Amino acid sequence: MYTSKAELLQQLEEWELKHKELLEKEEDNEVILARQKIQSIKETLTSNKTKKIVAKVPKGMKDNLPREMAVREKVFKLIIEVFKRHGAVAIDTPVMELKEILVDKYGEESKLIYDVADQGGELCALRYDLTVPFARFVATHKIDNIKRYHIAKVYRRDQPAIERGRFREFYQCDFDIAGIYDPLLPDADCLRVVYEIMQSLELGDFIIKINHRKILNGLFEYCGVPAAQFRTICSSIDKLDKSSWEAVRKEMIEVKGIPACMADQIGEFINYREKDLDCHQLLYTLSCTLGNTDTAKSGILEIKMLFDYLQCFGVMDRISFDLSLARGLDYYTGVIFETIFTDALVGSVAGGGRYDDLVGRFSKNGRKVPCVGVSIGVERIFTLMEAKLFKLDAEKIISRENETEVYVASTHGCVEERLKIVAELWDAGIKTEFMYKNQPKLLRQFQHCEDLRVPLCVIIGPAELEEGQIIIRDVFLRRDEKVNRSELTSRILAKLNKL
Repeated sequence: MYTSKAELLQQLEEWELKHKELLEKEEDNEVILARQKIQSIKETLTSNKTKKIVAKVPKGMKDNLPREMAVREKVFKLIIEVFKRHGAVAIDTPVMELKEILVDKYGEESKLIYDVADQGGELCALRYDLTVPFARFVATHKIDNIKRYHIAKVYRRDQPAIERGRFREFYQCDFDIAGIYDPLLPDADCLRVVYEIMQSLELGDFIIKINHRKILNGLFEYCGVPAAQFRTICSSIDKLDKSSWEAVRKEMIEVKGIPACMADQIGEFINYREKDLDCHQLLYTLSCTLGNTDTAKSGILEIKMLFDYLQCFGVMDRISFDLSLARGLDYYTGVIFETIFTDALVGSVAGGGRYDDLVGRFSKNGRKVPCVGVSIGVERIFTLMEAKLFKLDAEKIISRENETEVYVASTHGCVEERLKIVAELWDAGIKTEFMYKNQPKLLRQFQHCEDLRVPLCVIIGPAELEEGQIIIRDVFLRRDEKVNRSELTSRILAKLNKL
């Protein structure tokens, strides 16, 4: 087994400390063994046997190059604009939470939580999502209502599949509404947020799938599933986006232990599709079948109300009522939803729902604050956006790596005047660069401008300086214009405004 140099040094320090303690206790035999261990560690450190460190990224994680970061910044900016348009404020929470805060909140997914070694008397874990930390945040600060957004990394000890957008470390963009309001109005607002983001991304046709946990629970009740197994059966159904019905049925029977006839009856319901029945026909069918169970009846009425609100919001053309949608996380209590691009094989790109009981789990007096929210799966969106931009024009990707607006070039050095101009443009808020050479070649400076697709280039030389003039070049058109030195900044700003 390979031991790193840092680990060997730590072992050496520990054994030297132990050796000192044994000397004081006059434990002769153990002193000899400790000396031998210290000598062995020192020999390993000084030998050539220590393995060379391989520079690689851990599985399920990735470095992001400048062109990838440019795409990410574009997507983040677009998403934040939508969040703010709907009145959300930004918050932040620690990357770690107390382990007891996170465990048992995700059902079967809790096994994917990353534990952190106990360093300060508290057992901690890396956050699995941004929803549970938000509920803890609301309880901690005794908040009655808030509309927030949060963009941060989350961590899952999962089997990675980066080509399909499945990571161990990835960003989530969350929008949540907490507070006591009239039914379904906040839910409709969240779905409109999803609609606006997907529309503005322009990545193709998308569908927002909707279901209700009360309808699912009523369905299980109708089929005879014991109440204690509702959540675990929900977790199985949630796998239908990745597994066939046959595989899910097998899990429910062989692993979850429900009878085959019960599983088949559940299958008859969840395999209903809107392609067979439209939203209202499907709701009517469910009312006739499940209407005798109070739980399902309540969920059906809420879905009807939600559809009325979504019709007002102009969103219904993207809505699909899908009984196979389960959202296996334990904390959901009402409406649940998920968004997919119909022609992309990256899975869900947004998901969320209502979770009315989660804040109460963290409140000393059990104070409940109803919540509903959505999480945007930006890693999968990044993958689609990068593919789209590369397909359209690879050179445009390069232009987005660097936002430089003006490049200051010179002939025959003129380094001091070059720096003064650069400082003047920076003071005016203009994104400006120059070459870090005292005597740069002019052609090389021009080439640098074209490579980075910088729109304007300021050119100075001894002759221009003597005349009190400076050349401004339109890099794309390769057109030069002489301007007075005193007018340089104002003329640059005017040209940038036109661009």
